[in-house]
This record gives sequence, C-alpha cells and structure tokens, in this order.
Amino acid sequence: MLARLVLLASLHLIKRYLSKTHMQNFSYAHKNTRDGERTTPTAQFNKPKISDSLAQLRSHAFDREIPVSDDETLCFLQTVLSAVQPKHILELGTAVGVSGAAMLDICRTAHLTTVERDQGFYNEAQTNFAGLGLCDRITQILGDAGEVINTLSENSFDFIFMDCAKVQYVKYLPRLKRLLKRGGTLIADDILLFGYVTGEEAIPPKRKMLVEHIKEYITAVTNDSGLQTTIINIGNGVALSVKL
Repeated sequence: MLARLVLLASLHLIKRYLSKTHMQNFSYAHKNTRDGERTTPTAQFNKPKISDSLAQLRSHAFDREIPVSDDETLCFLQTVLSAVQPKHILELGTAVGVSGAAMLDICRTAHLTTVERDQGFYNEAQTNFAGLGLCDRITQILGDAGEVINTLSENSFDFIFMDCAKVQYVKYLPRLKRLLKRGGTLIADDILLFGYVTGEEAIPPKRKMLVEHIKEYITAVTNDSGLQTTIINIGNGVALSVKL
C-alpha cells in the first residue's frame, strides 16, 4: 500500500511538471508505441501481463510519446524471461523504466543493471523504480552504453536486452558477447525497423544508413559460430541470440 501511495504521488508530481512544460524535453527523438510500431498478424493475440501500477506508468509514457516497448514485444520479453529465469540482467536503454520493471516482475530474484544516456529519462526511471519498490534490485547507470559496457565484468550477465541506439548494435556486439555467460540470452529490439529492413516499407533517404547498420548486425549474429540466433517477426522485430 505504501509503495502504491509513493507511486501515485510520483505520477502526480510528474504530471504537474509536464503541465507547465507541455512535453518533457528529452535529448533524442521518441515515438508513440501505444499501438505498436509495426503491425504483425499476431499482434492482436500477444498482450503483456503487468501490474496495474506498471500499466499506469506505461500509459503515462505513451501519452507523452516516450518509446517504451509495445504490447507484442513486451509480451515476448516476458515469455522468454519466464522460461530462462536469469539472475543478472543487463538492459541498454532504460527510458523511463517500464521494460526494466516488467523484467524484474517476471524474475523475482534477479538483479537489473540498466543504462540510460538521457538525464531526463534517467531521473524519471529513478522515481518510477522507487515508487514500485525496486531500488534494491536495480543498478542504474547514467552514461553512453558503448562506454559503460567496457567497464562491466565479463561473463557477468545471463540475459541482455538491447534497446538503445540501433546504429551501434553491431559495434556493441563483440563486447556484449564477452559480458554474456555461456547459455545466456541476448535480445536486440527494433531489428526490422518499421519494415524497412525486410522491404515491407520503402526506406526514407535519411534512414538508409541506419538500415544498413541493422542489416550488418543481423548478418553478424546469424553467422556467428558462437551464437544461435533467430530473427522473430513480432513487434518491430527482435533478434534472439543464445551464447553457445
């Protein structure tokens, strides 16, 4: 009850702040994912199971077009986590903490290390984690993911969820493989990028370089002898890799 009261008070303060600023001035582009970033035939069936408190936070993020996981992606993430039950999770791209909190709700004994470069997102996630009573199970890091992963110990994570700068995915891969324990799982989100990668949608000129970098990541993980990988057509596309 106390945690719920803290959460409601936190939401009230956030809403008051936003009523003055209209929209939080985050430092990079974001997009509403309430209705999914990309429609798939299975989206109508795949719905996440989250608490009312977390659903409220998620809805509030959607209202402000903050990029939290869509229904299908979050449902998939929860399903995989239910099967593998990792103890040490690394998340690249905290946003406001929705996916991190959802992961910990499934893995009740896990510890989450989550990295975010945006000060506004970091601060809001910190408030949200406190309201949900999760602070003692989370290590929050403010910084660039590429720099932070070089400071983390090798073989220290059994699950990694990457949802940060897509252009950097292929660059981060060698280091993430070293951070991941044998048998560990790496999930990369937004791997089909609105259908641009598969040819479902025409690629806008300004996105061509990004699409090429994502294709490089797909080629790297699907041809890596140290990984077993499948590309899954749900949400905005995910790459699921297991370290052999």
